[in-house]
Amino acid sequence: MSAEDLEKYETEMELQLYKEYRDIVGQFSFVVETERRFYLANAVDVQVRNADGEVYFEVRMSDAWVWDMYRPARFVKNVRVITFKDVNVEELDKPDLRLPEDGPFNG
Repeated sequence: MSAEDLEKYETEMELQLYKEYRDIVGQFSFVVETERRFYLANAVDVQVRNADGEVYFEVRMSDAWVWDMYRPARFVKNVRVITFKDVNVEELDKPDLRLPEDGPFNG
């Protein structure tokens, strides 16, 4: 496989992964970003740990989806990540759970 073919394959896989993400993101409550991967999860627990003066993060997620185009099974029940870098956890906005502005419940 040439470098051009490999680049085309990776571009196609990234597009496929993005489309999958777009279709499923509404099923999750949190976005979690570590230095190596990107996750969607419904439960997240981040613990700061200290071992021999070195600080690291232990991140546990359940009911998760892993952004990794080389991984055939992206949906996982539980994930545990150990990282020495920052961890970013954001709660996803759930626009479908909002009441319509012109609905009978507002006012």
